[in-house]
Amino acid sequence: MSQPIQRRSRNRDKNNVLARPEFMSLNQPMAAPQEGRNSNRRQSAQNGNSFEGARERRQSQQLPEEDCMQLNPSFKGIAWNSLLAIDLCMSKRLGVCAHSASSWGSCRSMVQLIGITSHGLSWIGGTLFCLWKSNTNAGQEVLMNLLLALMLDILTVAGVQKLIKRRGPYELTPGILDYLLLDVYAFPAGHASRAIMVSKFFLNHLVLAIPLRILLVLWAFCAGLSRIMIGRHHISDVLGGFLIGYLQFNFVEIIWLSSNTCQMLSSFW
Repeated sequence: MSQPIQRRSRNRDKNNVLARPEFMSLNQPMAAPQEGRNSNRRQSAQNGNSFEGARERRQSQQLPEEDCMQLNPSFKGIAWNSLLAIDLCMSKRLGVCAHSASSWGSCRSMVQLIGITSHGLSWIGGTLFCLWKSNTNAGQEVLMNLLLALMLDILTVAGVQKLIKRRGPYELTPGILDYLLLDVYAFPAGHASRAIMVSKFFLNHLVLAIPLRILLVLWAFCAGLSRIMIGRHHISDVLGGFLIGYLQFNFVEIIWLSSNTCQMLSSFW
């Protein structure tokens, strides 16, 4: 009696669809809610870790900003970058005394000497010495305003250089005198601004013969050119220095110190 019952039950199990292996998971009891939440948390944590790993891999594969090419750059950006490239190329070509192994490397000392003639320390020291030796009110007035212009030039050039922080066309280490006058960066060229300001100052306030006036203008031009030849500045740095020096001269003319003010200041001397 029991054998026919067992035979019928086995037949029912064979005919039952849920008894097949592919549907066995439907017969399993449901997991507890807590286990479901834990599994969801583990899955979300794994997804989060994989997402962070993918993001780190993408960041590591990204190129530096300077190596990336902008898509659809503006016309102004193209023009500006082209001008900078031309400026750099021409400045490197004119830097014939940048190193001792350059084409004009043997003339480097002489070209540096031309630049020293427009150095701030030499001009400030010379102005102070002449002011100390001067006995006339007119001479003290001119020298005191020249000293004011020189101090203004140093502060202006140092401030603009610190703001822009442009490097020169060649990797040259600034000298000790450059650090003293805060003339570390390239734009604007402090020697060029000082040369054009001093030459303009002398042309306006000293009575000079025509040959001396021509030599003064040539000296200012050569002082700026020498800074390009030794690889210290770009062409645009020197042109910017010329412009700033001219503007400084006009500003000193506006705030010109009178003779009485200069005598009062010289009394503290």
